[in-house]
Amino acid sequence: MSEIIYGFIFGFLSSVGFGIITNNPRRTLIPAGLVGAIAWIVYIVVGWYNHGLIMPNLMGAVVIGILGNLCAILVKAPVNIFYVPCLVSLVPGAILYDSMRNFTLGNDSQAAYGFVKALTVGMSLAIGFIIAEVIANKLYPPVKRYLTKRENGKK
Repeated sequence: MSEIIYGFIFGFLSSVGFGIITNNPRRTLIPAGLVGAIAWIVYIVVGWYNHGLIMPNLMGAVVIGILGNLCAILVKAPVNIFYVPCLVSLVPGAILYDSMRNFTLGNDSQAAYGFVKALTVGMSLAIGFIIAEVIANKLYPPVKRYLTKRENGKK
């Protein structure tokens, strides 16, 4: 249970922190932090049941894609404002670092294994975003219509 709490806190902080570094608008920082925290919790929970790297990253990317699209509609901001800071915790930076270190030390087989692993994680993230975009393109037009109708009714 504490792993989920810490995951939520640090997922939130990493997404908000990277949003600040990349100069995201202030109004998008909290929603981006929540999306990043939820995606990291999904990553942790899926990792409990699937000990590989592909499925947790795929599901984390799907969550970022779906919730990022929803936040983009609600906050009226481009979806990339949510994708970029939330994706930071899923990017295989440590794997690439170890691969480059192994490559420079002459451990070619370990370096190649790390590069393939990083490429696999990157592909699973891309496929996760594609799946999320397909889902979002089907689900969110009614949400957009409802929100515009609601806004027009208030005026």
